[in-house]
Amino acid sequence: MSNAVVGFFVSLNSNLDEEVSIPKLHVTEGENVFGRDSIVLKDKRLSRRHISLTASSNGSAELLVEGTNPVVVTSGDVRKKLYSREKVKIRHGDVIELIPGHHYFKYVALGGDGDPNEKGSAERNDSRKRLRQIADDEALARRLQDEAELEGCNHEQERSFTMGRQRDSKSMEDNTVEAIRSFRVPREKLPLTFRLMKVQGLPAWANASSVSIGDVIEGDVQVAVLSNYMVDIDWLVSACPKLLKIPHVLVIHGESDGAFDNMKRKKPANWIFHKPPLPISFGTHHSKAMLLIYPRGVRVVVHTANLIHVDWNNKSQGLWMQDFPWKEKNDPPKRSLFQNDLVDYLSALKWPEFTANLQATGNTKINPSFFNMFDYESAAVRLIGSVPGYHTGANMKKWGHMKLRTVLQECKFPKKFQKSPLVYQFSSLGSLDEKWMTELASSMSSGVSEDQVPLGIGEPQIVWPSVEDVRTSIEGYAAGNAIPSPLKNVEKPFLKKYWAKWKASHTGHNHAMPHIKTFARYKGQELAWFLLTSANLSKAAWGALQKSNSQLMIRSYELGVLFLPSRINSQSHGSAFSCTAVGTSSKESPRSVEATGPVSTKLVTLSWPGVENEDPSSEEVIRLPVPYELPPQPYSPEDVPWSWERRYAKKDVLGQVWPRQVQLYVSPDS
Repeated sequence: MSNAVVGFFVSLNSNLDEEVSIPKLHVTEGENVFGRDSIVLKDKRLSRRHISLTASSNGSAELLVEGTNPVVVTSGDVRKKLYSREKVKIRHGDVIELIPGHHYFKYVALGGDGDPNEKGSAERNDSRKRLRQIADDEALARRLQDEAELEGCNHEQERSFTMGRQRDSKSMEDNTVEAIRSFRVPREKLPLTFRLMKVQGLPAWANASSVSIGDVIEGDVQVAVLSNYMVDIDWLVSACPKLLKIPHVLVIHGESDGAFDNMKRKKPANWIFHKPPLPISFGTHHSKAMLLIYPRGVRVVVHTANLIHVDWNNKSQGLWMQDFPWKEKNDPPKRSLFQNDLVDYLSALKWPEFTANLQATGNTKINPSFFNMFDYESAAVRLIGSVPGYHTGANMKKWGHMKLRTVLQECKFPKKFQKSPLVYQFSSLGSLDEKWMTELASSMSSGVSEDQVPLGIGEPQIVWPSVEDVRTSIEGYAAGNAIPSPLKNVEKPFLKKYWAKWKASHTGHNHAMPHIKTFARYKGQELAWFLLTSANLSKAAWGALQKSNSQLMIRSYELGVLFLPSRINSQSHGSAFSCTAVGTSSKESPRSVEATGPVSTKLVTLSWPGVENEDPSSEEVIRLPVPYELPPQPYSPEDVPWSWERRYAKKDVLGQVWPRQVQLYVSPDS
């Protein structure tokens, strides 16, 4: 092999201009090794053999990650993260980040000034188009996680940022009604509502009744089933060390092959990983839930956060949970609606069966049918799930927006909700059209008033952060990484009439960008129903009717909980059962705590001005901590909806501009 120079490895600054103070590194034909010593960078995250480039005489090259930390390669419009021992072919002009977000280098092939592979370029463009269409909300969150862990602002920026937040907090405390400050829910009433997750950097009052992962995974857990899209093992076990002591942990995930290989290298011995089947291209396993098995029963948790640091610390998120006891052996074999929905959804995941030695049942096979062993009669919510596939016949009504339509059609609501508005709030905007928006609104407008008159179609409002919201958030522009929004989706003319502001002063969450997903029908501060879910506003998540409305096509797995007044009945009213509380009998089923008769219920926001529960025997008022204000304010002419594809020169609260890196697109392996 000759030592002919076939190209250069050129250092770039943060603006992606050539860093002239650092000499170009020669790339010769054959293997070239670059690392901490050869590049002369004093960064211990770089290995001495960090990457190798095997170059050919025509300038093409293959990059291999030799070190332990990931490397990012941006080629054209595709950004790809590589883990240790992964390879990728690179071409002239590709940008390599030796540490994600740090140490940029460009590969320059001698004589190379174009794309030598037009076919490959076309394939990348086609892939990018499909990626934009499904616009998964997690696509860049892992990049944000890396940036948050690998980079901090300097002391001057940090001081400026902290002072700004303090001034902001004082302004909020002086000028807003801090409604969440008084949000206190007795333990026995927790299943009737949901809670926000704790956010670092917010005033203490904004975290009233909020939860952390340690508040959820507690007590004597014998088996844990963790369902999510993104999973950072290192963060998860550091945030919740108890997981290392649980005898059996099943992690159901949606990670790519590269990320999964990295997860496997860190897997505790007693953990099982499973990625559910994805029968339709470009779908994801996106549901976020936990099933925790105790000697006394099971805890069911549905939430909106990935199992990564930034999601549990920097975002507006929501979480619901309820504990259910084991069924008595002599109980009649009846199934509740919640039980049917749960077991049907779990069955679709097709996880590998395993055996656990449980205190209540001895050696027991843990599979979807196992969850029939619990008494869900007191369930305060309905489950609304999505499962990928082409659903026809009765299955059409089991999933996606058609499931929501079916449940709402069975409900009666006060007449005040006739033609009342809908609100859609989420963190990823798919490629939508007016026909599908009408289809979704038809499902979300289902139901009748007390006199059997249909409620009628509600006008949707889309709560979506503006550019200024993201710029002034606690993460600055970096928060926009987890709000995927291609320009072609955001700038569709028909969406202009729907845009509404993310305003969350009453909860103190103005500057904690939303990763929570909520859908609701409301009138003033009263709610006809409210859905907390993993589903974004996309056809992939909710499904789209096909073949003259005889088939529902869904790409992704999703899961949410629907709060309905009609579900809060005498059986769940005052439910006291807990898997972890000391001093309550394990035999105490929620069925034994009954109200004196039927109870009329009302769902309201934290800003509802009425006096609650004056006569609890006739009406129960349930407050839901909807983090944003209702009714939402429409965008003003000055408001610009956030899109990660625009460039923003005005510096954010951390002194940064956008974009921070060369491209914003990612491949499915990012």
